[in-house]
Amino acid sequence: MDLNFDQYELEGDASPYALPNGLIAPVVTRGGLEDVQTADSGGAVRISGVSIQHTPAKRLWYGKVTNLPGYRSVSHHHGEAETGGYVLQGSARIYYGEEFGEYVDLETGDWVYVPPFMPHVECNMSTTKPLVWLTTRTPENLVVNLPDVDDADLDGFLRA
Repeated sequence: MDLNFDQYELEGDASPYALPNGLIAPVVTRGGLEDVQTADSGGAVRISGVSIQHTPAKRLWYGKVTNLPGYRSVSHHHGEAETGGYVLQGSARIYYGEEFGEYVDLETGDWVYVPPFMPHVECNMSTTKPLVWLTTRTPENLVVNLPDVDDADLDGFLRA
């Protein structure tokens, strides 16, 4: 079988990750060594496991997002990036729409897609347990924080 790897060439210097045949080797980010200098949005704290910061990835951001009990993100969107999320642990609510009057609820094991440029607020709906997401974004971790909304304007949200 003849494999064409030309389509997988990376821009820039990927030599630290290159095998003797020129292909890029898999890169492991060890737990505890993730990049913690990622953009955040208030109560949503992001760390990256796969990103341009510490792998040869150029068009992918993959990380973990944590909201402490009763905390939420500020209003934000992710620019041109498409976002996929998976609730690893907890109860989440994502507010969106006009004046953030619409929402979707998610529980452990649920997946969500958030389209580019959609203003939203991510909330931990539990006041006692953390919310942990796995999140992937293309082309990168774009976070555009917006003027925030009051907790009282988010139907059903209770801060710890």
